[in-house]
Amino acid sequence: MNRSMLTGIIAGAVAVTAIGGVAGYKALNPEPEFAEVLAVEPVKETTKTPREVCDDVVVSEQAPVKDPNRIAGTAIGAVAGGLVGSQIGGGSGKTLATIAGAAAGGYAGHEVQKGMQEKSTVSRTERRCRTVYDTQTKTIGYEVRYRLGDEEGQVRMDHEPGPRIPVKDGQLQLDAPAAP
Repeated sequence: MNRSMLTGIIAGAVAVTAIGGVAGYKALNPEPEFAEVLAVEPVKETTKTPREVCDDVVVSEQAPVKDPNRIAGTAIGAVAGGLVGSQIGGGSGKTLATIAGAAAGGYAGHEVQKGMQEKSTVSRTERRCRTVYDTQTKTIGYEVRYRLGDEEGQVRMDHEPGPRIPVKDGQLQLDAPAAP
């Protein structure tokens, strides 16, 4: 036997032994077909969308004053007070009562007109708008804790995985359908 043939036989024997060892190891320690799901937590996203809401509101306000100095009330009150005062007493007392009645009546007329003006209101409809927010929450994924062999890990998936995640060549198959 020549040397190159002997080298070839030895190399072949070593290769067969190595391949057999790997095959035997894999037969005794098969790769898992599935990872066990330990926990699934939905990942949610909340969005707020603004929109405008408008309402018609009745607004009351003081009516515009046509006689801000209250001359009409003062004059009418003075005339009425003077007439009442002229009915009291006689002589110079009557004149004094007429003047006092006119003064008191003028003041009273002024105050009565003031009260009426303050209570006089007008109403109008006013459009009032405000911004409100519509809230929407949606699930955007799932945080999944899993066990593959003796190791635990975590991964985010776009769908619920079910109780197990398929494994191929030691890698999780995240796009595969859920395993029963």
